[in-house]
Amino acid sequence: MHKPKIGISIGDINGIGPEVIIKTLADDRILNQCTPVIYGSSKVMSYHKNIVNPDFHFHACREVDQSASGKVNVYNCWQETVNIELGQANTESGQYAAIALERAVTDLKDKKIDALVTAPINKHAMQLGGGFPFPGHTEYITDQLGAKESLMFMVSGGLRIGLATNHVPVSEIVHLLNKELIIQKLRLMHHTLKMDFGIERPAIAVLGLNPHAGDNGLLGDAEEKIIRPAVVESKKGGILAVGPFSADGFFGAGQYQKFDGILAMYHDQGLIPFKLLAFGNGVNYTAGLSGIRTSPDHGTAYDLAGKNEADPASFREALFQAIDISRQRSTYLEMHENPLKVNAKKAATEEDEEIIPEED
Repeated sequence: MHKPKIGISIGDINGIGPEVIIKTLADDRILNQCTPVIYGSSKVMSYHKNIVNPDFHFHACREVDQSASGKVNVYNCWQETVNIELGQANTESGQYAAIALERAVTDLKDKKIDALVTAPINKHAMQLGGGFPFPGHTEYITDQLGAKESLMFMVSGGLRIGLATNHVPVSEIVHLLNKELIIQKLRLMHHTLKMDFGIERPAIAVLGLNPHAGDNGLLGDAEEKIIRPAVVESKKGGILAVGPFSADGFFGAGQYQKFDGILAMYHDQGLIPFKLLAFGNGVNYTAGLSGIRTSPDHGTAYDLAGKNEADPASFREALFQAIDISRQRSTYLEMHENPLKVNAKKAATEEDEEIIPEED
């Protein structure tokens, strides 16, 4: 079984990112599933491990190619000593988070790592320390990988919610939404569910923008003018899309359980129900890119930094999701690029299974 090399950007050094990374990777069984490479600093990781787990060990390297299988690797993106101020958003925490992220995304783009898991950053600190001109990880990585469009996709088990618009003021949502955008997001979600999640014919629910999905035009006409036409056209293109649904009733009645994916129109419409249903175990996946990127569903949690109280569950799920998607995508691409090779491999595996004697 292929053991993918998973990059991990350290995130904000004053937040809980290093803590949840250490807690996740302290389980040696993870090393049987992947080769982790933390993009950051061995000095910073040593500082945090002394708080979290003094017995945590890692292998320091200066290039990703020097990473060792069977070990936790720390890629030193800088050599200087950094002043750590736990729980504070400042210039240094933003500067070094930006350096680590840039190095990790460059290696993802160059295919030196199979996937990237990003620990949380603080947007204010990023602007202070690096003039970071993006609303968040999603927009930055989309830009760096040269994609025209991506999909912010929140995932927890069978619950998968994508967003038509991401980090934008509520006042701008109605101006950004159009039929073409929704069709594009539906295509991205459909392809992602097939390629990265192995769902052959995914069913996708589309939420309305207005209360009660516009109530036949009484509460707004975006549903009839934009969303429904996008759903109809997507169906003609072979996508099993249904909607628009009234968002409150859709989640309240449990209809979300019947669909492989859900397209919400704006951030809070998708994130509020997602976090109510899956907080602590959710994963933020940037779909539609040439590279694989996941992250936990929480932020820097400055109030918990340095207390050894942060729950690593969401970060652990983000790591597992990166591993699973890496393997699933590899199988999908191999099958579609060379189906004869895949069939031959499957036949060989089945033949091997037939000759293995049963135990008494």
